[in-house]
Amino acid sequence: MKILIVGGGGREHALAWKLRQSHLVTELYCAPGNAGTGGLGVNVPIGAGDVPALVGFARQKGIEFVVVGPELPLTLGLADRLTAAGIPTFGPTQAAAQLEGSKAFAKDFMARHRIPTAAYAVFQAGREREAKAFAAALPGPWVVKADGLAAGKGVLICATMAETAKAIDDILVRQAFGAAGASLVIEEYLTGQELSLMAFADGKTVALMPPAQDHKRIYDGDQGPNTGGMGAYAPAPAGTPAVVAQAHREILLPAVEAMAAEGRPFQGVLYAGLMLTEKGPVALEFNARFGDPETEAVLPLLEDDLLEIMLACAAGGLERMPQRWREASCATVVMATAGYPAGSQTGDIIRGLDRLPADVTAFHCGTAVDGQGRVVTAGGRALAITAVRPTLAAATAAAYQGVDAVEFAGSQHRRDIARRALTS
Repeated sequence: MKILIVGGGGREHALAWKLRQSHLVTELYCAPGNAGTGGLGVNVPIGAGDVPALVGFARQKGIEFVVVGPELPLTLGLADRLTAAGIPTFGPTQAAAQLEGSKAFAKDFMARHRIPTAAYAVFQAGREREAKAFAAALPGPWVVKADGLAAGKGVLICATMAETAKAIDDILVRQAFGAAGASLVIEEYLTGQELSLMAFADGKTVALMPPAQDHKRIYDGDQGPNTGGMGAYAPAPAGTPAVVAQAHREILLPAVEAMAAEGRPFQGVLYAGLMLTEKGPVALEFNARFGDPETEAVLPLLEDDLLEIMLACAAGGLERMPQRWREASCATVVMATAGYPAGSQTGDIIRGLDRLPADVTAFHCGTAVDGQGRVVTAGGRALAITAVRPTLAAATAAAYQGVDAVEFAGSQHRRDIARRALTS
């Protein structure tokens, strides 16, 4: 089959790496891809948000199946356009992708269907005074979220009411996040361990992947500003069989069933960001696609053919497609560029990829090939160095051996990925 993967980050490289193992794949294209995907297929210079160009390319090349990686093209209706063109697609419709595209929609959806989530309220521009009054009635800290997609930067954790008031004004008055901040969500701050639980879905059936934990802060010990993710590991010990079963029963399955009941059947990957509270798992958010860097830590554990699973999701036959997962652990460590997450330094030569052990994988997140054929940095997060071993301690040690073999100017990474699980 001719396959097109939309996106150009570490998630998409991991998807390309896994899909290339399928006996069904004859040709693989990535739009726009990166230096890593270029070694597995053909990179196409089309941005992930350019829906007309992506549909046109798929038609021109006779693409038989499209896998959509990032959230933006899903919220722009790429899956709808491709399906209308007769091209099967892995990824939810625009209506279903609202679970990620609008935090207000997601919170209201959870409230309607009694899916456990934090107390909240939604406010539009002009209601700043009401928003501040609602926040003042909540115990601190406070969580303030721009409603729409804000490139992972629209969630603000505020330690004081003064910070909270400023965040409300920044979003609604000063429009710090543009159209994504036309409205906002204020919700209570929950404490506990966070857990990422992804599941394949075909509109009615939910098949869980191993639970993962990622590390969002830039520095060791969960210090510093939030990032897109500095590393992840799976399966996370915090995701015990009982916790996972409860999350499936109370959060993921009800969400898929409710989406179908509302005329928005969800097909693709449903990602639940969970907080493990004393009362059990609570949904912080839903994403409408694979997480990043969780994908780099989960897909290496999949024993079965990913493409066959995706085809089953698109055709509504997931219940007849069992998935087998390795009895092992996987750890991935992100190597970021200088200045990240405030900015990124690009064009620096990456050295040492040829020195990686054969069973340690470098998934490319933000890389490119320069005019001399050298792999260079091209984004804030450059690489996700990944290893699978029988135990989490061994997987983490192997991933860090890989990190130590690779270098580029200004490289930064955390040294404590999976430390909580290994020391608890």
